[in-house]
Amino acid sequence: MTRLLAYIRRLWLRYALGLLCLLATATLAMAIPFLVRLAVNRIAAHRVEHLGRYAFLISAAALAMGVTRWASRAIIFNCGREIEYRLRNDLFAHLSTLGTDFYQRTRIGDLMSRLVNDLTAIRLMVGLGVLTVVNTPLYYVYALAIMLTLNLRLTAAALVPYIALFASIKGLSRGLMERTLKMQQHLGAIAANVQEGMAGIHVVKAYTLEQRQAERFERLNADYNRQALAAARLRGMLNPLFQGANAVSLMIVLFYGGHLVRASRMSIGDLVAFMGYLGLLTWPTMSLGWMISIWQRGRACLKRIEEIFAAPPFAAAGVEGPSAPVGGALEWAGVSFCYDAAAGAGRAAPALSGVSVRLAAGTKLAIVGPTGAGKSTMVKLLTRLIEPSAGRVLLDGRDIRELPLKRLRRAVGMAPQEATLFSDTLARNVSFGRPEASREEVAEAARLAGLATDLAGLPNGLETMVGQRGIALSGGQQQRVALARLLTYDPAVVVLDDPLSSLDAETERQVLEQLARRLKGRTTVVVSNRVAAVRDADLIVVLERGRIVDRGSHAELLARGGLYARLFQRQLLEQELEQYR
Repeated sequence: MTRLLAYIRRLWLRYALGLLCLLATATLAMAIPFLVRLAVNRIAAHRVEHLGRYAFLISAAALAMGVTRWASRAIIFNCGREIEYRLRNDLFAHLSTLGTDFYQRTRIGDLMSRLVNDLTAIRLMVGLGVLTVVNTPLYYVYALAIMLTLNLRLTAAALVPYIALFASIKGLSRGLMERTLKMQQHLGAIAANVQEGMAGIHVVKAYTLEQRQAERFERLNADYNRQALAAARLRGMLNPLFQGANAVSLMIVLFYGGHLVRASRMSIGDLVAFMGYLGLLTWPTMSLGWMISIWQRGRACLKRIEEIFAAPPFAAAGVEGPSAPVGGALEWAGVSFCYDAAAGAGRAAPALSGVSVRLAAGTKLAIVGPTGAGKSTMVKLLTRLIEPSAGRVLLDGRDIRELPLKRLRRAVGMAPQEATLFSDTLARNVSFGRPEASREEVAEAARLAGLATDLAGLPNGLETMVGQRGIALSGGQQQRVALARLLTYDPAVVVLDDPLSSLDAETERQVLEQLARRLKGRTTVVVSNRVAAVRDADLIVVLERGRIVDRGSHAELLARGGLYARLFQRQLLEQELEQYR
């Protein structure tokens, strides 16, 4: 609640104004039974000469009460929406600071549920919930103070049902909190299932798993439905309890109050006013059910939001010094990395072990090796998508952990093997890293990435919508869009993590020739097992099981006849076989 109170304090002036309107509403509401009391007592005394004045005063009080009631709700409800807006912005900003390990253990659909459903519940808590929390005690204090002046014993008798009511709802409140928390967790599981199913719909259809997906969704939906019904049953018990307490209290007032009037110990006007004040407590009492439900759901949702805020941000610290030009010299100095350790599993299964490589500025490094050798892990360390378990990665002789993260990632750009495209135009996907890039720069980057022919076949060229995750494009086109994005970004150090794996040999050759001219004199790191992509590298390192087993130029590695030579011979054989097909 500490975090939420901080947001409320920022809007204290608006909340104070809303509460003043609530106080004015309650005051005007209390004035109406008092005026009715005076009017009824005059009627009972056969003095009817001023009834018109009382009617006017009652009408004016009711009209003013309507205005202040509207103002109080508008102000306080808008405060709730303002807090929801700020909290959602802060939550999204915090999510953007978290490292990849957080997203490896958290489902995106569940995060979406928290950003939407849970924040809506919190908004109700700090809007309608705050109004109810203040309004209900205010009406009770106001009305009871006046009722006590009318008749002490009648007030005590009327409160007996309410005392019993408040004693009975404590257990219901606790149960409602537990059920609501489970309900929100199941809702998050449903959102995660839908998000994963829709994102991978082509895989689901390819394996004809529609029925299995539907059955899984039905199970999750049934679990959520059970929790929701259990919470609804508890909420449903609240209103009957409050209504019953009101009814019993009214019955006591009628019987006991009637007796007091017959005994001339209370005037008829006082009894009518007393019942009016008791009636004013009816809605605040019934709203207690809403208040409990809203606050318990809000608390449950706030707990889930706090779990995200409690996740430590990625250590992006770095000393912001003078922005010197990036030369591009790279070094992996005794680097080791274990995915299990990064995820907190604790098992020793190193993806990299004692890797040391030094690359001069403006030269080209190629990393080759079998699947799972640690090639992608090695380049992910360059942009601090992951952190080394041991050793250091240096840029221009400086540990990259000492560099501001923004400056590092502006200097080092990567085109991954698995391209991530957004549901937008092809042009905006290409200029994603540099939105200010001109149309000519975008078109040139697309041409260098080998997209010129593809653009001619697309319905709207660069303005073609690529769809969710680039579903409107082929795998090779998606990779080339990601490559064009990197070229538009124009970093000092270029990392190509096998971004041409989906291309045929001829298209790959053409793209590589264009890239060689564009990237000449720039530090380049290429991850690939295709010899055409790495043979011109100044240094080739061969990885196997997370260790460097060989290094050298293309000619040197072939002469030594190791793993690299075997990969080369295998590709030559594949190319010869391809010619006979």
